[in-house]
Amino acid sequence: MSLQNWLNNGWLTEHRTSSQEIAALLAVADRDLLDCRTSGLSPDWQLNIAYNAALQTATAALAASGYRAVREAHHYRVIQSLAHTMKADAGLIALFDQFRKKRNISGYDHAGMISDQEAKEMVNLASRLRQEVEEWLHENHLDLMEE
Repeated sequence: MSLQNWLNNGWLTEHRTSSQEIAALLAVADRDLLDCRTSGLSPDWQLNIAYNAALQTATAALAASGYRAVREAHHYRVIQSLAHTMKADAGLIALFDQFRKKRNISGYDHAGMISDQEAKEMVNLASRLRQEVEEWLHENHLDLMEE
């Protein structure tokens, strides 16, 4: 499947982005990457904040590619779109999606189920993704990168 197929299925809408929008999404990711390292946070919150950083980063890649995910299965689509936008590693996408599921359970059904190690892994994933998306943007969408 391609992003065009996703558009045809109604999973995405076309979206015209700007360098300001990309900068704002990446700024949220940067803020969250800083905040998730705040001492004293529970692993649940560390993972949740790092997850949001990664999600905003993936949203920037999707926007740069000319699309926005629809509300239904929004997070899932944004995560899976990384295979089509920046050709992200399948392992990264699978781990990100695994954390999406854990975040949903810990956020809505069962507090305290995230380990320190899992929180650390999500922080590392978000940091890696943030770096890779910025490199991808410089290589493929330099016009969307503010100087």
